[in-house]
Amino acid sequence: MANQNFSHHPTICYRPIQPSDLEVLELIHADIFPIRYESEFFQSVVHERDIVSWAAVDRSRPNGHSDELIGFVTARIAMAKEAGIGDLLRYDPSKPDQTLVYILTLGVVETYRNLGIARSLIRQVIKYASSVPTCRAVYLHVISYNIPAIHLYKKMSFKCIRRLQGFYLINGQHYDSFLFVYYVNGGRSPCSPLELLLAVVSYVTSGLKSVAARIRKNEEKTAKWPKCKDTQSLISMQTKRNITTQGTGYECV
Repeated sequence: MANQNFSHHPTICYRPIQPSDLEVLELIHADIFPIRYESEFFQSVVHERDIVSWAAVDRSRPNGHSDELIGFVTARIAMAKEAGIGDLLRYDPSKPDQTLVYILTLGVVETYRNLGIARSLIRQVIKYASSVPTCRAVYLHVISYNIPAIHLYKKMSFKCIRRLQGFYLINGQHYDSFLFVYYVNGGRSPCSPLELLLAVVSYVTSGLKSVAARIRKNEEKTAKWPKCKDTQSLISMQTKRNITTQGTGYECV
């Protein structure tokens, strides 16, 4: 795989990954990712076995490298009810065919980074997911220390839904993962912004009513206790009967 420094703006094109990309695909994965992928995974990618993929190539590269991978993204379709994130999606039981697109791997060789290639590859996935009528979202996991990737997904309007403790096991050490979701075709979280606002208003209103009820209850209790003019102390009605006014200096009302 050639590595070069270029002084001109490369001509980046996108196409499906194909069998001739197998060797380069394996090399880039080994170079970029800290985990090892099985041969079966790469075979499934290049032969489109339940996996969709896109390759980025630089048509301006010389010496027969104009069709060689310099970036890629792989993804698969999953049934919404089996994806394990059903609580993050407004799932309609009457539509059991609802699906999601899960991004498996995304990478760009170092020389071609910061050119918007990763962003374009993600757009390819979003465009594809949007073209599938049953698809409701694109989702993925990002290791917690991959700050550039986290910033990228946030800029592209992915929602960081939750943090998964110890999701990755790399070289005997556990690392957390962030789960990101991008909704398509009307898909949305179980609680939309409007619904969240209404829930907050309802909660606050209920709380105020509860406080008001307690205040009224306390006022009713207080009304049963007479107040002394001189001392401002409270004296019970039962005690009042036993108090004489002689030499006390108190006038109870």
